[in-house]
Amino acid sequence: MAKIYFQGTFGAYSHLAALSVDPDAEIIPCKTFDDCFNKASLEPDCKIIIPESNRITGNIGIEYLIFKHRLNIYKEHFQKIEHNLLGQPGAKLCDIKEVYSHAQGLSQCSKFIKENNIIEHIRADTAGSAEMISKTKDVKQGAIASSLSAQIYGLDIIKKNIENESGNLTRFLVMGKNISQPEFGESKYITSFLFKLKSKPAALYQSLGGFAINGVNLTKLQSYPEKNTFDSFFFLCDLDGHIEDPKVQKSLEELGLHCEDFHVLGVFEADKLRDKKK
Repeated sequence: MAKIYFQGTFGAYSHLAALSVDPDAEIIPCKTFDDCFNKASLEPDCKIIIPESNRITGNIGIEYLIFKHRLNIYKEHFQKIEHNLLGQPGAKLCDIKEVYSHAQGLSQCSKFIKENNIIEHIRADTAGSAEMISKTKDVKQGAIASSLSAQIYGLDIIKKNIENESGNLTRFLVMGKNISQPEFGESKYITSFLFKLKSKPAALYQSLGGFAINGVNLTKLQSYPEKNTFDSFFFLCDLDGHIEDPKVQKSLEELGLHCEDFHVLGVFEADKLRDKKK
C-alpha cells in the first residue's frame, strides 16, 4: 500500500488533498513540515503532500525545505478550500463568542468573524482547532475547519462556506525521494527547478533572456536568501513545458551559463484546473 505523509491532524485540508490524490493510500499525519520532509528523505518509497501556495493569501512558506531537501515533485493538486464554522452539537451562531483556527483560516474568513463580533485565536492548524474544541465542550467556542473535521471530531457545522472569497484554492505538491517523470507527450506539463546565479551585475536579467527568445512561459519565479546571508539568493521557478521539449532545453541551457547551482525538482502534468476559467 502506498504511504502519504501530511502535516497536521486528521481532518486537515492536507488530509483532504491526500484523499483526493490517492484514496487507497495509507495517510499518516506529521506534526511539522520538517517532519514530513525528513520522512520522505529517509523513506524512498513514501510520498508527502505539502501546501505550496494559496490563491488568496499567497505562498505558504515551505520554500526553505524545498531548497534543503531537493525532493522530486511528482504532481500538483489544487484543493478547493471551503471553510466552515464548527461548534458543539446543538450550538447556534449566537452562542459562538470565540473562534480558533490556523492564521490563514482566520485571515480568509476575516469578514465573517468581524461581522459576528467573534474573538479570534490563532492555533497551529485548522483540524487541531476542531479537535481542541471537541474536548473542551464549551458551547461558546467555535473552530474554522473542514467538513471532514466536523465529521471526525463529532462537531456541528454551524455555518458553511464562510470564507471571504469564493474560489479559494490551495496548490499542493506531491513529493518524494525517488526520481520519476512522465514521458514527453501531448499533455500540458510543468517543469520545476531551482537555481543560484553567479555573482555579477544584472545576472538575473541576463539569465532569463533565453526563455523570452525561445517562447517559454515562466509561471513562478521566487527568490529565497541563502542561509545566513542576504547577499546571495536561490530562485524557485516553474515553467510551462516538458524538459525534453527542445525550446525548454535551449532555455535551460542558456540559464545554466549564468548559474553556480542548478537542480531540476520535477516534471509533471499540469493540473487540469489550470485550464478552467476562475
